[in-house]
Amino acid sequence: MNLSSSSFQASKIPARFTCNGAGVSPQLAWSAPPAGTASFTLIVTDPDAPGRTFVHWVLYDLSAAMRALPEGVPKQGQLPDGSRQGRNDFGDIGYGGPCPPGHTPHHYHFTLYALDAKLSLPAGATRAQVEAATQGHILASGDLVGVYQQ
Repeated sequence: MNLSSSSFQASKIPARFTCNGAGVSPQLAWSAPPAGTASFTLIVTDPDAPGRTFVHWVLYDLSAAMRALPEGVPKQGQLPDGSRQGRNDFGDIGYGGPCPPGHTPHHYHFTLYALDAKLSLPAGATRAQVEAATQGHILASGDLVGVYQQ
């Protein structure tokens, strides 16, 4: 699957989508998934964070009919379309924008998974809980990398 965003070009994430701006989630779009897709899961991480990979967003049970997310997804556990958001490593529900320490660039991995099942986890699940629930259900994935530095 191809994952893209009209919110940032040439992989540079604008400040609007970070802790130095409004901190809203970027727009994302993706190509058609394989047959049998029942839902999507999105996980956004920063593997350049000191000490460990930092989780910025966990979103799951997205409808298989979806092909895009709008900019500014509300920061609430249960979304009107039935999808749910988990807890990021800031301790919040929903998207937490890039906020890297220092002045070195960090790479933010937006990874979308096409699954053959809905996860049906409660809102607020962690990345570890979501990844455990996806085991054996991943049909395809797509990755988009954005770069940001303070």
